[in-house]
Amino acid sequence: MKKIILVAAAVAAAIIVGILLGRSMDSTSQTVAAPAAGSDREVLYWVAPMDANFRRDEPGKSPMGMDLVPVYADQVDGQPGVVSIDATTVNNLGVRTARAQRGELSQRIETVGYVGYDEDTVQHVHTRVDGWIEKLATKAKGDPVKRGQLLFELYSPTLVNAQEEYLVALRSGNKLLLQASKERLAALGVTASEIARLDKERTVRQRVRVYAEVDGVITHLGVREGIYVTPANEIMSVAQLDKVWVLAEVFERQAAWVKPDQSAVVELDYLPATTFLGSVDYVYPELDPKTRTLRVRIRFDNTAETLRPNMFARVTIQGDSTGEVVHVPREALIRGGSTDRVVVALGGGRFRAQAVETGIESGDRVAIRKGISAGELVVVSGQFLIDSESNIDAALSRMDPAPQESTQ
Repeated sequence: MKKIILVAAAVAAAIIVGILLGRSMDSTSQTVAAPAAGSDREVLYWVAPMDANFRRDEPGKSPMGMDLVPVYADQVDGQPGVVSIDATTVNNLGVRTARAQRGELSQRIETVGYVGYDEDTVQHVHTRVDGWIEKLATKAKGDPVKRGQLLFELYSPTLVNAQEEYLVALRSGNKLLLQASKERLAALGVTASEIARLDKERTVRQRVRVYAEVDGVITHLGVREGIYVTPANEIMSVAQLDKVWVLAEVFERQAAWVKPDQSAVVELDYLPATTFLGSVDYVYPELDPKTRTLRVRIRFDNTAETLRPNMFARVTIQGDSTGEVVHVPREALIRGGSTDRVVVALGGGRFRAQAVETGIESGDRVAIRKGISAGELVVVSGQFLIDSESNIDAALSRMDPAPQESTQ
């Protein structure tokens, strides 16, 4: 009886062991077969195991020397913030993409400015005595004048008395008195040619003539005929046009980019096919308190008088270059209150909004310090609609209740 029981127990044990071994072999075969079944899965890109922001379009090594890990399409579809759009909708939205590039990005400043007079050539005309403007030869602002041209005639009792004293000194033959009288006439603004006339003609002029010292135009006219003037009154200002300044406004964030002697290009609206090449002459030491911009002065020769004061100008200043950085088109950047984003095209109609840290902005390119890698596709048109859809999907995924784990 005992032998029968032992034999039955051995047979039962053998059956149980066989069942367990069969299940183990089935599980092992399924595990081994899983990669084969997944060999047809679509690979979107490869990432570094330790840095998900390091991405490549093909297998390779990470900066740490580790093998890149593939990211499959079915893995991406389940991630929050990833949206799938069919090809027809993508075409209707006018979605355009561009690759993020790595390279040097010049600190190019594109701004606006205006043409102004070269203040080094401006002549401000004042009298040194009280008197009356008896004759005004130039009567309108903007009138051209030539060097040596009569500007106005001044009647001043002080100048009349000074001329009479000089003639008395001439007749007396006293050299010291003559020299003192001559110096007094010069101090009162009488020109050397007028003093020479006194020596020759020995007659007093009731009106003293004032002449232009440079070629130019009248930029300010503060008197009319018959008006009484004092040395404090500015009679007029004469400015030359053969040299002009272009005053450009540089944003505060770009103030450190601009330096003297940097090359500059100026374009005017009324000469669309003409560019004027110059260099930065001077960088002003302070910012405008209202516009928060820094003024930069560019000097140009203007013998042809092509540049006219107060003309609007587009100015491009070529600054220094940075080191190699990742940069994308400026239109790809979606600026937010605290976070900037770009929309990354993952392929197969899939898109994801990616937060980025931006660097300098130069021309139509923006440097990206963190968030995407060179070679990734970013959306440059229609990205705002995709970004809003991505944010909605991400918010809804956070609202979904977490799946309950089975306790069985």
